[in-house]
This record gives sequence, structure tokens and C-alpha cells, in this order.
Amino acid sequence: MRIPVSSRRPAAPEWNLQSLGRRVPRSLRQARDLTTARRIVATAEQIFAEQGLAGARMDDIARAAKVNKALLYYYFRSKEELFRFVLEALLSQLRAGAAAQSAGQPSPSKRLAVVIDNFFDFVQRHPNYPRLIQRVMMGRGPNLEWIVSEYYKPLHVRLVGLIEEGISAGEFRRVDTGNAALTVVSIMVFYFSAAPVLSSILGHDPLQPREVAQRRKAVHDFLEHGLFLPRAGAR
Repeated sequence: MRIPVSSRRPAAPEWNLQSLGRRVPRSLRQARDLTTARRIVATAEQIFAEQGLAGARMDDIARAAKVNKALLYYYFRSKEELFRFVLEALLSQLRAGAAAQSAGQPSPSKRLAVVIDNFFDFVQRHPNYPRLIQRVMMGRGPNLEWIVSEYYKPLHVRLVGLIEEGISAGEFRRVDTGNAALTVVSIMVFYFSAAPVLSSILGHDPLQPREVAQRRKAVHDFLEHGLFLPRAGAR
């Protein structure tokens, strides 16, 4: 049964203005307290995930966030600006988490393990992320271009570089690094993107914590035996 918009209590997102860079609306830069803005963004994230950019209405977002429309438009001048900010807030956290968590790991195999753990942790904290990104990709609108150029392509380049480093260090098998990077991404992302279908195939909710933990373990196991050389596989 669909939950009425007014009954949602989304958790406040973890974004910060510094990680978002130059695209932060001026109203947010000038705000002394971002509590209300965070509530708006969290509510908008939920509604955009359910209804998409075209289906979502600013009236509904304001009502669910318990703010008046004037305040909503003070922070975000349009629905499109709010939608982009929601995406930027999520993607900036994904990028920052991957960079921060792998910084202290000298071994390529351990850094790749961190990449996997970071993604699983991120999606568990932000379950709307897969649906939001799917909607953007299906729509092929202007948001897809900047998401790819500013986030996904750099992340792909870094992942390819990490695999190349692992090969040079004697930790990874000699593989086609571009395709290996795509495989790593696919075995992580598909599980969450296909969750509605998997629930029918498997007969249970694949997003329950126990099921996600098992999937995480399976991904690590697959890469340990498919990519890592024996002495690099021990975790």
C-alpha cells in the first residue's frame, strides 16, 4: 500500500555545502540554520523517487515538508533546481565517501574492497538513490549529461586506474581493465536497481539488512576469486 505523502518522516540528508561546490543556491549559502532546508531536500528526495521530476508537485513537497510555498521557493527557485540539488547532494556524498574511506588503504585490493563497502553503505543509508538515478537515465534529460561528466565518468576513470594499479602490483589478474571496471559496478548496482523484480523472483525482500549483507559478502567473494591473485585475496 502506498504511504500518503503527508505521513512520511524522511531522515535529514548528510550533505554539506562545502562538498557541493559552486552550485549551492545563494539562499542556502546565506542561511544560518539549514534544518528546514534539509527537511525540504529529504522530503523532495522521497517524492522525486516515487513520482519523478515530471510527476512531482512543489505543492506536495511543501506540504509534506511542513513549510509554506514561499519558503520553499525562497530556498529553491524552481522544481528543476530542487531536483538537481537533490541529485547533487546524493552524488557528492557517494564521491566523498569513496575518496575518504580508501585514502588510508595502500593496497589496491583493500581499496577496491572499500569501494564496494562504501557503495553498499551509501545505498543502505539512501535507499531512494537507485530509483532517482533510474528515472534520470530513462528520461535522458539534461541532468544525465552533468551526472556522467562530473561524477560517473571520473569515478569510472578512478576505478580503471585502481584495477591497473592492482595488476601492476601483482595483486590482480591481468584483465581488460575497462570491462573489469564495468563488471565491478554492475554487480553492485544491479542488485539495488532490480530490487522490485528480485523480490518476485526470490520470494522475499532483497533490501532487508540480512539479505543486503549476504549480497555484499557474495560480491566480495566473487571479486576475490575472479580478480584477485591468491595472495591478495585474503581480507
